[in-house]
Amino acid sequence: MTNTILVIDDEKSMIKFFEVTLTREGYRVLTGGSVQEGLALIQGEDFDLLLSDIRLGDGQGLDLLAACKEKDPDIPVIMMTAYASPETAVEAMKLGAVDYITKPFNVDEVRVVVRNNLRTRKLINENRELKKQLKKDKTNNLVFQSERMRKLIETLDRVARLDTTILITGESGTGKELIMKYIHQNSSRADKPFVSVNCGALPESLFESELFGYEKGAFTGADKRREGLFESARGGTIFLDEMGEMPLQMQIKLLRVLQEKSIRRVGGTEEIPVDFRLVAATNRNLEKDVAEGNFREDLYYRINVVPVQLPALRERREDIFPLIRFFMEKFCAQCGEETKEIDGEAMASLDTYRWPGNVRELENTIERIVALTPGTIIGVENLPPHIQNSSSKPEESSIHISPGGIDLEGYLDGLRFKYMKKSLEMTDGVQSKSCDLLGMTFRSFRYYLAKGKERGFFD
Repeated sequence: MTNTILVIDDEKSMIKFFEVTLTREGYRVLTGGSVQEGLALIQGEDFDLLLSDIRLGDGQGLDLLAACKEKDPDIPVIMMTAYASPETAVEAMKLGAVDYITKPFNVDEVRVVVRNNLRTRKLINENRELKKQLKKDKTNNLVFQSERMRKLIETLDRVARLDTTILITGESGTGKELIMKYIHQNSSRADKPFVSVNCGALPESLFESELFGYEKGAFTGADKRREGLFESARGGTIFLDEMGEMPLQMQIKLLRVLQEKSIRRVGGTEEIPVDFRLVAATNRNLEKDVAEGNFREDLYYRINVVPVQLPALRERREDIFPLIRFFMEKFCAQCGEETKEIDGEAMASLDTYRWPGNVRELENTIERIVALTPGTIIGVENLPPHIQNSSSKPEESSIHISPGGIDLEGYLDGLRFKYMKKSLEMTDGVQSKSCDLLGMTFRSFRYYLAKGKERGFFD
């Protein structure tokens, strides 16, 4: 991939020098002749290295250095001047400049300085991507940016290292098994088995033999001894999903296993020690089930040592856009297609929909959209009808203007700022991509961005 270098200098001859020299080296070159032009380019463009004169006609190049470091601390910045002094060099280095060269300089010097710093930049990026991949593998594709989920993950990080029993509750589709795998992968048992049991899918007659195993001859068809899931999970973690569906008789036996840390196979008499960590999950209200006699109270308190409540997707709406982007990239890659873009109207419909099926419904929806949309742009017409029809389009009769009037411009600005903020989150702050997403010109986007910052909306 071609590296992009941003050059800011108020001497046209120097701009020409860098354009010729760096283009010959295979770089893409962006140029500006003032602090104001430099600031606009820093905010609006992606680049890999900044070369800036320290003295410019309308200000100081150190302001560009600060703006660049605010955007991305890892972008290498090289300051240039014809008036070298130890004081300015020290100040530039304190602000984050990686190098300081004095005019006049020769072509070879420029080539070496640029090449070395771009190589360092590449190594930093590769290291960062490696860390991201390691973290992604460890978090098992957990995607979030909401404060609520951040705090929940912080809690899990604390309890994962312990052998404490955890009860995960939440609506269907909120990602309880993903959270469970995160706990296991961050625990001291991570290199041991992870065994998942769907209690709602097991027939009552098979519960005991599946969980505890059986001896040869224990029942018709038991022609050999078989280990149960608790033995299979030795040293690791056993995850009991849909815990509220477990029959009462089985609850009694599970309580004994938790107390004694041993099991007895069906048809056997030997007590077999088992070492495991238990994590349970349910979408039912177990407290209500206890009160109604459908779940044992002693078992409830035994498994509910650390309760973890997973919020519904509608309760953490900040995560909708990151999840859409994640699933879009995932399914487009599986289809061997370029990642599709979602236009503003379609994105608004996806954002306002309540997602009763939570993350699972969102994932299935994006998979369906990717499979059925032939082009690269997804419009509202490509969404499932029930999501199209859920868009919050106010009826004329619902519009209300108080006798004191309404600040319509202020209201519309606030709505515009919200969509701009969402688009910046989706594009990792790349303004040009945000403009495309919202159908705005770059000039208009910058105008409203500055206006929103003045009002404290983008702080």
